[in-house]
Amino acid sequence: MVSSSAHFLFFTVLIVFFFQPCFQHSLCRRDERLALLQFKESFVVDKHASFDDPFAYPKANFWKSQGKDCCFWEGIQCDQDIGHVISLDLSSSYLFGSINFNSSLFHLIHLQHLNLAFNDFNYSKIPSAFSNLTSLTYLNLSNSFFVGQIPFELSRLTSLSTLELVPNYEGGLELKMPNLRILVENLTSLEYLHLSGTKINSRIPTTLANMSSLRSIDLSDCGLFGEFPMAIFQLPKLQVLIVSFNVGLMGNLPEFQFHNQLTTLEIQNTKFSGKLPASIGMLSSLEVLSIDNCNFSGLLPPSLGNLTKLQGLQCYNNKLSGIVEIDPFLKLKHLEALSFSRNNILLLIKTRESANTTTRKLRSLELGSCSLKEFPSFLHNLDQLEILDLSSNDIGGKIPKWIWTFSKSLSFLDLSHNSLTNFEKFLNAFPSSTLDYLDLSFNKLKASLPIPPFSISFFLVSENKFSGGIPPEFCNLTSLQFLDLSHNNLNGMIPPCIGNFSKSLAILNLQGNNFKGPIPPTWVDGNNLKLIKLGQNNLKGKLPRSLANCRMLEFFDVGNNHIRDTFPYWLGTLLRLKILILHFNRFYGAINGSESDSLFPNLRIVDLSHNGFVGLLPTKYFERWSAMVDADRENTKYWEAYDNYEWNNIMLLPSYHYSMTITNKGVKMEYAQVLEIFSAIDLSCNKFEGEIPDVVGILKGLELLNLSNNILVGPIPPTLGNLKNLEALDLSQNKLTGSIPTQLTLLNFLAVFNISHNHLVGPIPKGQQFDTFDNSSFDGNLGLCGLPLSRKCENSKALPPPFSTSNGNEDYGLLTEFGWKTVALGYGCGFLVGVVMGNIVFARTREWLMRIYQTRLSRG
Repeated sequence: MVSSSAHFLFFTVLIVFFFQPCFQHSLCRRDERLALLQFKESFVVDKHASFDDPFAYPKANFWKSQGKDCCFWEGIQCDQDIGHVISLDLSSSYLFGSINFNSSLFHLIHLQHLNLAFNDFNYSKIPSAFSNLTSLTYLNLSNSFFVGQIPFELSRLTSLSTLELVPNYEGGLELKMPNLRILVENLTSLEYLHLSGTKINSRIPTTLANMSSLRSIDLSDCGLFGEFPMAIFQLPKLQVLIVSFNVGLMGNLPEFQFHNQLTTLEIQNTKFSGKLPASIGMLSSLEVLSIDNCNFSGLLPPSLGNLTKLQGLQCYNNKLSGIVEIDPFLKLKHLEALSFSRNNILLLIKTRESANTTTRKLRSLELGSCSLKEFPSFLHNLDQLEILDLSSNDIGGKIPKWIWTFSKSLSFLDLSHNSLTNFEKFLNAFPSSTLDYLDLSFNKLKASLPIPPFSISFFLVSENKFSGGIPPEFCNLTSLQFLDLSHNNLNGMIPPCIGNFSKSLAILNLQGNNFKGPIPPTWVDGNNLKLIKLGQNNLKGKLPRSLANCRMLEFFDVGNNHIRDTFPYWLGTLLRLKILILHFNRFYGAINGSESDSLFPNLRIVDLSHNGFVGLLPTKYFERWSAMVDADRENTKYWEAYDNYEWNNIMLLPSYHYSMTITNKGVKMEYAQVLEIFSAIDLSCNKFEGEIPDVVGILKGLELLNLSNNILVGPIPPTLGNLKNLEALDLSQNKLTGSIPTQLTLLNFLAVFNISHNHLVGPIPKGQQFDTFDNSSFDGNLGLCGLPLSRKCENSKALPPPFSTSNGNEDYGLLTEFGWKTVALGYGCGFLVGVVMGNIVFARTREWLMRIYQTRLSRG
């Protein structure tokens, strides 16, 4: 009998003999090895090419040192049997260069997995030759500086299960032809579709609802609009659905079922609306729910407190209402982020400081606008808290000292829009070493300005009662990006270091204080400043020429000071400057400048009112303010600084909106937000003279034009009728003559029209907006007639204007007493008959001759 050990040895030898090929590795093929080397040599290794990934390194640089068999090279995987390269992963490998149609990459026709994400392909287009790689099941070209149209040929890769084409910036990639429907309708095996940030600008095709293999969809920030197909929620394998930041996308949440596998649902910054269904509590796998900045209303379902796997619940800025108990959410063991801010919620808190049920994993807590009266005591238990938002409540009294020390990890603190009066313990400096964002604005804090920690990036304390000067220690805040000290009682001089202490500084707002002295001259080249607001102070002297070094500047406001200088034409080289406010100062002289083409090409708002400018209106500037020519009114975005504060891919801070105060429609108006399409020119209350140039009529984007209180003469240009977006036109308090051009009746948006106190004559045009203006719009023009004035036009036509002689009002009174009789100027059979007037000449003529004269007079 053969022993069991002998049997085992026999079968072992047999297996090795017959299955020996299975234990051998086939060398990679020579042609594919050469193709890989050739592909690598077509790029430059540049560390900046993969700056987004802190773990990046040049994988391909080590290939030659890893032997001749490319199957053992880093990032390469081969078929075990025949040696073909089937996987190439060079993501985050410092590759810089372009991929052309004839690249050796496309010789690797057996590739199934290709990842080139987080490199820099130098703004080249995605080659259509990717369609040669017909075996691909995974394709990732994200964040690699590809631009332009996604090629139609990618729709032929019918084996794809993963397609990731996320551009580096919004609109870098486009999907128009093919559109989204054409691209995906043949990709029936897709499981992961990630096109976030691609410019699609279409509806979501219902085709997606038929793709039963889909597990993850990310179409955020793609310009999608229309109704979201409800059936997509019912896809059997769907786990991740992200369609956030598509502001035109509408929809409702369905009734969910127990078998739904959703783990992530992000629809923030869309127009999703309706009520949150109670069945949302059936999503037992849900980890992230983000519905920030939508239009959801009604009660917050208590069933959300049963989602034991929930890690993030973001409900910021909706219309949710009712009483919400926070305790069930604080007991969720995995919860890291919770936001109820900016709703109509009354938050009910039962948890006490000693309660041990409060989650200790909570890292982000946003309870703004939740009707809180005091600081919640349970905060003591949150020793891992990084984000805390208690803004817009009714919290009064002092800021407790424990708020700065209870969490060593606190990086974001927003206590704005409360009624806080002081600090429980006097602070010369904030003790926290991790604080990055601090917002104490819109309170009643009355103290010296505390010194923020050196880690601070955002320091916002506007609309308080802080006093004293800016401490010199501020010059050491080298990480500072936003500094807003506006509308306090601060005084002294602006520290000279403010212009050069931090190249990271983007927002500098010192408006509405009592700062005195000159503007610091130390604005260094290479700074990152986008906004400088120094208005409403007591600053004197001239504008320093070094401000021309602020090449990123978009908003500049030094209004309401005592600046004495000529017009700063040298700021015209700032190609990004959009808003220039110099009003209520002592600027003087004519508006001249260099002959350069760069005369504020992107300027859309300019306010030079209440100064001492003289000379003619700046015609050459009007000709070159090309941004004001744009009449597009569909852009509804607000001007803002795009330095959003994000935590864990959650937007915590709306962008810093540009605000301003200007006179619009005769009223001093505060704009908390300014639309990008808004264009305005205010040159009022100066000493401009001469005529209004016709070229103003090319600025078709203008909504406000104020030339009042100057010494302008001549007629109103008919070209102003081209300003179809104009809402306010003020030409009052000048010396304008002639008639009101009938072309102005074409201004359908004109809400305010003021030509009072000029020397205009003739009938007031009828129709459209002119039927809405009252007497005050026309006061002080004794030659005007017709409604709304009580002075009627004889035979429905204008009368000649009165003449005020050098002898004073005596002769004028005589003419008024007897009334004006028209001096006829007629023509017949080609003759022009003139009647020469003496002091007062009355002549009879036929009715039709008088009409002809009046017609000619009105044509001017």
